[in-house]
Amino acid sequence: MMKIFCIGAISIATMHYSQTFPVNGIPESLKRNADAVIRKDFTIVQINKINEIKYQYNTVTTVLNKDGVAHAIVFIPYEKGDHVYDVKVTVYDEFGKKVKNFSKSDFKDFSNNSQSSFYSDSRILILPYVSVQYPYTIDFSYSTINENTVFIPDFVPFSTINTSLEEAQFKIINKSGIELRTKIYPSQYNYSAVIEKNDSEGKEYMYRNIAAIDEVSLLPQPVKILPKVSFSLAKFNLEGKEGDINSWKEFGIWYYNNILQPVSISTPSIKAEVTSLNLQGSTEDKVKKLYQYMQTKTRYIFVALGIGGWQPMLPDEVHKKGYGDCKGLTNYMRMLLEEAGIPSYYCVINSSPSQVSFDPNFPKMGGNHVILMVPTEKGNIWLENTSQQIAFNHLSYSTTDRNTLLIKKDGIELINTPSYSVEQNNEKQVLTVKINEDNSIDVEGVMSFTGSQYDHVFGYISLSPKEKNEVLKKQFDVLNLEKVEMKDFINDRDKVIAKFQVNFKALNFSKKAGNSLMFRAIPIFSSTIYKSDENRELPFEINQSFEDDYDIDFVIPQNYKIEEIPENFSTTSEFGEYSLKIVKNGDYLKIQRVIKINKGIYTKDKYNSYVNFRKKIINVDNSKILITKI
Repeated sequence: MMKIFCIGAISIATMHYSQTFPVNGIPESLKRNADAVIRKDFTIVQINKINEIKYQYNTVTTVLNKDGVAHAIVFIPYEKGDHVYDVKVTVYDEFGKKVKNFSKSDFKDFSNNSQSSFYSDSRILILPYVSVQYPYTIDFSYSTINENTVFIPDFVPFSTINTSLEEAQFKIINKSGIELRTKIYPSQYNYSAVIEKNDSEGKEYMYRNIAAIDEVSLLPQPVKILPKVSFSLAKFNLEGKEGDINSWKEFGIWYYNNILQPVSISTPSIKAEVTSLNLQGSTEDKVKKLYQYMQTKTRYIFVALGIGGWQPMLPDEVHKKGYGDCKGLTNYMRMLLEEAGIPSYYCVINSSPSQVSFDPNFPKMGGNHVILMVPTEKGNIWLENTSQQIAFNHLSYSTTDRNTLLIKKDGIELINTPSYSVEQNNEKQVLTVKINEDNSIDVEGVMSFTGSQYDHVFGYISLSPKEKNEVLKKQFDVLNLEKVEMKDFINDRDKVIAKFQVNFKALNFSKKAGNSLMFRAIPIFSSTIYKSDENRELPFEINQSFEDDYDIDFVIPQNYKIEEIPENFSTTSEFGEYSLKIVKNGDYLKIQRVIKINKGIYTKDKYNSYVNFRKKIINVDNSKILITKI
């Protein structure tokens, strides 16, 4: 939705030094765990007036191996009306010898959107260059002038793992006379620090010698580990619309009047559409009927036109064309509700697997997604409007557990989205497992999913029967499957439950021991391997709480008796709890297994305790049952 600036992909002639950057000049500490090293990342931001901001970028990146290529792709994102100039690219070999020069004419120009169908003013220039030899270094610089001054990028060391940084500088020169607010967010884990300097020209921020973040188990996203510096002008311009952003209230009033109000327009046909639905019952009943109706007649297409890609399409356009993006579909749903006499609120949010919230004390334009909130007497209803199949009043893990900018006529209110409990994020397995004398098993049962676990199987909806079976086969790859079938998939959009029946046959599940058969207590299990790490350098994160609840009935062959079974077991820790209960009655064997895991970011010194907790669970899951022929 907003213009994205490539961190570390930038510069101009005034910052371009006569250096060749041989690879042997990189400290060994920065090569460790790194696929690419950012040698220099210099940015100069010059704010000339409310509607003119100049960016000068210079980045020098050494690619150490093929995995580092993605960290050094040369590209320039821009918007319609931006002036991009002074584009220079120089490629050096391992020893700092110049290999090739490029200019702006060597770049290819594309629409800057990954969607297959879209309308957008966002563009991207890309240099189609890939070296055939490693390591190599790319020195890349360019300048751009933009009339939109509401988007000043954050200054962060880097945004991806396995990238290290030698030196970065961010200088911001304010000649506009407008107050520029800045805020430093230190690393919560002391991974690196910002150096701040003030001079007669402006403010300068620096990072130096920051080692790469290695890809290790349960690693938090870099945004949660690294420091950053944020910037915001007290007065700004967005596509000719000037505004103030001294407070969320003030910014919200501007947003409502300039972004939302001009497109808060219903039509007689929209009114007639709502009337024809004959809405009855509670507010929740009416909202559900309208929402599910809207889902049947619209589809998602990315649209980034109008006031910098922030303003929604007119509701009548969505109504007639049957498509829109998150902005257009959310605003259309808002107008449907308004015609039904139900107030609702347009909410801007940071959608990402990592929970990223807005700072209540630092108002700034941001967010990359829009959802809708409907207040009712029973609580808030949250609507994700971009999916034709998602359940009513359900937000996925990419939008839960964070705050959102709720846009009102009298300003912005920061309000939290739901945070689902362990029990709400549930997977339920009810299985009947028939043990066969040839060591195979025949399994049939029902699997159901709610909360964030509903999100994990939501994609199954669009798959063909064959594709569904292939997904299950991959999911159950710990078993030697002869056949597998998923059938009767149900997406209960009223109760937020996805469920299906499963049937499969697995070979070599049990092992013969004389006249006995031995097999594990839990048939379907995870192949995740948990390893201790005595040298853990960073905290670990469990992204989502969840509960797995298994009811398993074993059917043993005739003329066999149950000889040995595991003892009941339970354990509890700060990371969650686990229990295994076995009921035996003659030839009847029932297992109830429940695991609950608590989300959170935990300090590095607790990592091995978590590993031991999970290993203990795996060992109990792997407990053996022995049956003997009579």
